[in-house]
Amino acid sequence: MSKTPWHRLILPLSLLKLNQFRTTMRQKNLHDTSQLPDKEASPKPLPDPEGRHLTTRTFDGSFNDLEHPEMGMIGTRFGRNVPLKDAYPDEKNLMNPNPRTVSQVLMTRDEFIPATTLNILAAAWIQFQNHDWFVHKTNPNKKFEIPLEDSDPWPQEHRPMTVSQTDADPSRPEGDQSAPPTYISDSTHWWDGSQIYGHDSSAAYKLRSHVDGKLTIGDDGLLPLDPEKGVDLTGANDNYWVGLSLLHTLFVREHNTLCDELKRQYTDWSDDQLYDHARLINAALMAKIHTVEWTPGILAHPALQIAMNANWYGMLGQHVKRLFGRIGEGEILSGIIGSQTDHHTAPYYLTEEFVSVYRLHPLIPDEFEFCELKSGKLLMKKDFFEASGKRTRSVVEAIPMTDLFYSLGIAHPGAITLHNYPRFLQQLVRDNGDVFDLAAVDIIRDRERGVPRYNRFRELIGRGRVNSFEEITRNPQWVKEMREVYNNNIDSVDLMVGMFAEDLPEGFGFSDTAFRVFILMASRRLKSDRFFTKDYRAEVYTQFGLDWIDNNTMLTVLRRHFPELSLAHTNLNNAFAPWRRLFN
Repeated sequence: MSKTPWHRLILPLSLLKLNQFRTTMRQKNLHDTSQLPDKEASPKPLPDPEGRHLTTRTFDGSFNDLEHPEMGMIGTRFGRNVPLKDAYPDEKNLMNPNPRTVSQVLMTRDEFIPATTLNILAAAWIQFQNHDWFVHKTNPNKKFEIPLEDSDPWPQEHRPMTVSQTDADPSRPEGDQSAPPTYISDSTHWWDGSQIYGHDSSAAYKLRSHVDGKLTIGDDGLLPLDPEKGVDLTGANDNYWVGLSLLHTLFVREHNTLCDELKRQYTDWSDDQLYDHARLINAALMAKIHTVEWTPGILAHPALQIAMNANWYGMLGQHVKRLFGRIGEGEILSGIIGSQTDHHTAPYYLTEEFVSVYRLHPLIPDEFEFCELKSGKLLMKKDFFEASGKRTRSVVEAIPMTDLFYSLGIAHPGAITLHNYPRFLQQLVRDNGDVFDLAAVDIIRDRERGVPRYNRFRELIGRGRVNSFEEITRNPQWVKEMREVYNNNIDSVDLMVGMFAEDLPEGFGFSDTAFRVFILMASRRLKSDRFFTKDYRAEVYTQFGLDWIDNNTMLTVLRRHFPELSLAHTNLNNAFAPWRRLFN
């Protein structure tokens, strides 16, 4: 059997391997937590008496699967990509090795390492999407204490360093040890645009103008201000910064444009009808952008360019699908979009392992230079802290959005490697006064939630174990540091550390190990969702809506709302690649 890695094979064989990986993982790496012991049967959500839930996304995520309407709802458990027997937290080694030591020795950014094939909008985009995918609650009354050395520069006034524990699953019986702990998502599990529209009906109601289906936006083109947090009032505004503000504002504007277009064609539609359809179309457009633009941007391997487009359009491509529609019932020729819904071997829920592989904080830069598009003049220089939290608003009020988008478009994010974690995140001061080392928290979260450590994780997802630190990376300094931090025990290396240390396939922005989970879950988020499969049709979206999704990209969205940006898009095919710098 060939030992050649999949990414070094000729293109047809690479594609065949990717399909094999996905097929195998659909069989072996979907594990159901919803059937574990429950204090009482979960209440069934009630259908809308007028049947609105049949053709509209509900805010709580219910009725996506009409036979199991609770599937994917807010307040339901995360699933797993590893067998449940491997998902118990190793409580004896929760602090071994010390997460703070791991952060200081292996994560600290000594010098900014740029990801030169991307721009900072790519970093903003993934956080923008994450806020729609998963939210864990924490318990402020239960905390971990991270041991600190006397020589640690951590401020005395913030000792000891504490981290709130993930909130326990309230539906599990007290003391139940029959299965590993489970955790609840405080967001729906569906790809439904909730970061813009809100996670429940009351939040959604407050964000609407209640005129012609539109969301509220000011005459100045900015979102309303959240009086409690001092940032944009939107569906999800935690951990806010300038990049998020730009994307939230952009897709609220896109929603409102969709309402205008729909109203022209359907003059008798109510506010709710316009809103519901614009929301469906906008959410699908964001999913398409992520699938065929962001992902091939950060995973720039030829096989991935084809495979991700095939997820949406099929191997026959967009042109054939436009001319002839779907060919066959399967997903290979004409893509997942519009195919039959299939949950494969477990009910649909996002997973703890999916959360883990999307810990991509090294993407965040240390500072920003905000420049004027028309002249190249430096308007403002801010470090990340000064452009985040409640300080975000002053930046977006002071600098036109065209210039902000341009500034992020011409600058690079950080590469996802060891020794490239933003220093300010290692002593993160939140607006509520909390101070913590986010890199250490990232390590604790995986250990706490029973995500297997790197070597066992590789084994469980079909990559096979490594026998030495040298098999993880060719970098001798990293090998030496990992060996010292992990006391020469290859099996104790944390998942995030191993993924950040790995030698990457050509063109990849993150590790092959993370990518294996992505192969499974990127398809699953589409294939399990009836609004991307059997109900992705004109009767639900309108033909106008399907055409809008098909004809638009991130570049067209940007140019529609900020036409001057086209000056920086010369010869640009992907909005997340570096833009043309107009002035040196």
